[in-house]
Amino acid sequence: MSRLSLAMLKSECLVIALAVGSLLATPTLSQDASDRTLLATFCDAGNIKGETCTHAKGYPGGGGHGCEVKLLGDRFGGKFVASGNPLLVVNYESGCESRANDDGGAVVFELVKGKYSFVGFQPGARVNECIVVPRGEKQDSLVCLTGHMGQGYLEGGVAQMSFTRDYGKGISITHDFLLTSTDSIGAYGANVVTCKKKPPKYFELSKLAAGPRKETVAFDATWADADVFKTACGKGFPRPKEVFGTLAKGDAYVPEGFEKKGRVIIDLATRKVLPPG
Repeated sequence: MSRLSLAMLKSECLVIALAVGSLLATPTLSQDASDRTLLATFCDAGNIKGETCTHAKGYPGGGGHGCEVKLLGDRFGGKFVASGNPLLVVNYESGCESRANDDGGAVVFELVKGKYSFVGFQPGARVNECIVVPRGEKQDSLVCLTGHMGQGYLEGGVAQMSFTRDYGKGISITHDFLLTSTDSIGAYGANVVTCKKKPPKYFELSKLAAGPRKETVAFDATWADADVFKTACGKGFPRPKEVFGTLAKGDAYVPEGFEKKGRVIIDLATRKVLPPG
């Protein structure tokens, strides 16, 4: 086979793999409605421009000033309320939200008798790195990676999104954190551990996916375990080549390359994290 033919074959296989992966990663429910159908549940027809509503009705804190809401491609469907109707959760951007809320949030729709109805905006609850995990026949879990940068610190976490039906028809979302992380390279030039705290200390989380067993999730992580703490807080690692700022008393550097790396698993039923450090 010629190099050209081999390259074309690899390209075709990659396209097929990406298409299959996309179908597996996105629940069927999320493909059931167009942006216009969803936007029409909280936006007048004249205010719908593509995937954007220029004046979202009932936007929290909008004060009637015409908040813009743009629906993004990240959307996840499932039975997130026990014995309830299926829900569709869609990531959105809005100029009415500050950086503290990551410039947007999630909007929730409920599927009732084949039609979607709007059941609430959740500013700050971004759902751009999530997976749906079945918890049985009557309920699903929505698990997400979270991340927020502030003053050089990248705060992250693995959170199970908790859905609660309000006394009215609305549904609210809160973060139930299963694990948190802090990357301090932007603040000090290297990651840092606080010696008086117990390991493990997680620095970075990425590539969330379904775990190897029922009701588990898996993700890549870097962290400091007991051995890393012992060295950092004892004789210390080699000083990073470039550092800035001043460490707090009792803190110690963990330069890049000295942290542990691997695939971490969380059991959603027991909340157990493996490896524990």
